Amino acid sequence: MGVEIERFVRLVGALPECESKDSDRYTTFRVRGRPFGYLWPRTATVGLKQTLLEQTALVAERPEVFEVQFTAGGFGWVVVHLDGIDLDELSELTLEAWYLTAPEELLAAPPTPASLVRA
Repeated sequence: MGVEIERFVRLVGALPECESKDSDRYTTFRVRGRPFGYLWPRTATVGLKQTLLEQTALVAERPEVFEVQFTAGGFGWVVVHLDGIDLDELSELTLEAWYLTAPEELLAAPPTPASLVRA
């Protein structure tokens, strides 16, 4: 189990209109200028936008893998420890983060978790 940073970056890069911006400590992932994820290479963690219900469920179910990052605008951001998650689950959570952020016209034909795993 576990996902390497390079693999996560490839997965995110397969999302339609995904843009990334590096800073000194982290990389931000956006769709049409709106953030849906973050990567902190130093800690091998990512932050993903989720619903408040999903944030609560993930952290309660596996606190060694997930932790609350913050809540904003009715969404709950969750920190994911890459060494504790498999690629299939990470692709589903990443796609959900993108889906919660992307404009409606991109949602007409969204990618599937399986297509992201193959990327």
